[in-house]
Amino acid sequence: VKYIILPTASGLEHKVFVGPFARRFPQAQVFVAPHQWSFPLNLPLSWLGFPGGRTQILPENSADAPFAAEFDYAQLGPINLGLGTFEEIAFFHKHSRTLLVTDSVVSISKEPPAIAQLDPYPLLFHAKDNVFEQVEDNEANRRKGWQRISLFAFYFQPNALEIPDWGEVFRDALKAPERSKKVYFGLFPFRWRLDWQKSFEALRGDGRLFVAPILQTLILNRAPQETINWANKVASWNFEQIISCHFDAPISAKPYQFRQAFAFLENLSGNQNQPLPQEDFELLRNMNKQLNRLGITPPAKQ
Repeated sequence: VKYIILPTASGLEHKVFVGPFARRFPQAQVFVAPHQWSFPLNLPLSWLGFPGGRTQILPENSADAPFAAEFDYAQLGPINLGLGTFEEIAFFHKHSRTLLVTDSVVSISKEPPAIAQLDPYPLLFHAKDNVFEQVEDNEANRRKGWQRISLFAFYFQPNALEIPDWGEVFRDALKAPERSKKVYFGLFPFRWRLDWQKSFEALRGDGRLFVAPILQTLILNRAPQETINWANKVASWNFEQIISCHFDAPISAKPYQFRQAFAFLENLSGNQNQPLPQEDFELLRNMNKQLNRLGITPPAKQ
C-alpha cells in the first residue's frame, strides 16, 4: 500500500480507521481532505493516530497529487454545519472507469450482504414483530431483518415504524423469554406496520442510486448550488461503476444516474428519479427544526 486517503471531513467516524491503517502500512503516505475537525473536542490529527511525518493535505488541484496519472478527484465543501464542516472528495479511477465515493450516494441490495450474515443474530432480532416471537433462521427472516435495519438506518424512524408506549415496553421486557444483554434485556421498542415493506421498496427503488435522507435533510441542503456544481463535475467523468463505502457495491451506473440522484436539490422537468416518501422524513425534519431553533446548525438554503 503506497497511499492511504481520508476523503472526508467529519466529526470522528471516518477518522478512526486511518491510524490503524497507517500503523499497518508504515511506508504509506497519508493524504486527508482539508478542513479536518473532531468532536466533541477539536484535536490535532496527530492526537487521533495520524502519523505526523507522513500526513498531508490533498492538493486542491488533483493534477498535483502524486497519483494524478491514475486518479482524478473533485471536492465537495466545506459545507458549514455549525459544529464543524462536511466535506467529501470523490475519486475517479481512470483505468477501470470506477467512481469512488464515501457518503454521497448509495444503493441498497434487497438481500443482506454476506458480511451481515456472518453473525445473523441482528438480522433475526429485527425480523421479530414482538419481543415474544421466536424467529426461525432462514433466508426470508434474514431478508426481513435486513430490510428493516436499512429503513431504521436511513430514517431513524420511518413512518411504518411506531414506538410503543414505554410502560408497555418495560412490562413486556419483564415477561420476555430472554432478557440477556444480547437482546437488550428484553426491551423491544418497535412496532412495524403491516405495510412496512412498501417503505423499503420506495427507499430501494429497484437498486437505483440515491442520496441518504440524512444528507438530504441535514447537510447538502445547506449548500445546494455548491452540491449541484460538484455533482455536475463528477458526472463529467466517464465512469461505468460506483464503489460507495456504504451498502451495495460495486454499482453498475452511468454519470447521468449519479447526477439524477441530486435532483432533490432542484426542480427538474421530466425528473425520472422518484422522490422518497415524504412521510418517512418526519423525524429528520423535526430534528432539523430543533437544531435550527437551538442555533446548533445553520438553516437550509433555498
